[in-house]
Amino acid sequence: MQTLRSGGKSEGKYNSFNLAAHVNDDINSVHLNRDLLNQFLPSPPHWLNQTHSVDVIKIPSPVFNADASYTTEKNTVCVVQTADCLPLLVTNTEGTIVASIHAGWRGLLSGVIENAIEKMNVSPNELLVWLGPAISRQHFEVGFDVKNSFCEKHSEAEKAFHLISEQKWLADIYALAKIRLNLCGIKQIYGGIVSDNYCTFANEVDYFSYRRDGITGRMASLIWIDS
Repeated sequence: MQTLRSGGKSEGKYNSFNLAAHVNDDINSVHLNRDLLNQFLPSPPHWLNQTHSVDVIKIPSPVFNADASYTTEKNTVCVVQTADCLPLLVTNTEGTIVASIHAGWRGLLSGVIENAIEKMNVSPNELLVWLGPAISRQHFEVGFDVKNSFCEKHSEAEKAFHLISEQKWLADIYALAKIRLNLCGIKQIYGGIVSDNYCTFANEVDYFSYRRDGITGRMASLIWIDS
């Protein structure tokens, strides 16, 4: 499940379906929005304290500091929050294990995807991955340090960057994620359609965007195993 920014109770820069409690939105509005979301879920999600780390937890868990979670229990909801970063939802073909991953460029570079896949301990041939809405290459400007860090780790990352001026590149976060997934042996990858309608930065109607607005809300990407 992927939420959009419309249909909630938040106001102003958080208008209107902000689900994040850490962005200085009115906390009562956030709780109301989460209550609205819970009506469509089998149980309340396990909200993470995301810090652009590579930490992965198996839920249920008393731990909340992580950027990815996975579960083998039915009706247990994995969730990540994003507003430009890339959300990934993962399942195996049998539907017995699922995961949600928050991949900003820092986590992506450091290996949050690889860490989550390793924790799931499933054959790559059995995994399906959905790439949710994120900032598109047309709007994701990075410096030499970011570009060089990715290319030093994997030379094929070069194709994910487009030079626009001295020391400035446009980065394709979808391509960078697919490189990592392919290196993990995963071929069944869906979503990630690069267009203004799917770009968090370009589509102000449907998506929050930190790069566009600075102060803003967060969408949620959720996955669970049905009973």
